[in-house]
Amino acid sequence: MPRRFIPLTEVSEILDISAAQAYALVRSGDLPAIKVGGRGQWRVETSELESYIQRMYAETREFVSTRGEDPEAPRA
Repeated sequence: MPRRFIPLTEVSEILDISAAQAYALVRSGDLPAIKVGGRGQWRVETSELESYIQRMYAETREFVSTRGEDPEAPRA
């Protein structure tokens, strides 16, 4: 049975970002999460992470189509 929730450490590994960046996504509300347990450990529902990834794909497509440039290209 697949897990429903994952910790921020796994989110950061999946997205290949730092733990601080994953925490910032949660704190900003960009990536919905819950706090569980006595120590308030953050958990992200796997479906929410997938939704976030799909939103980022859509935003990137929009960015590229309106600007006509590679988002990774160096700026002049």
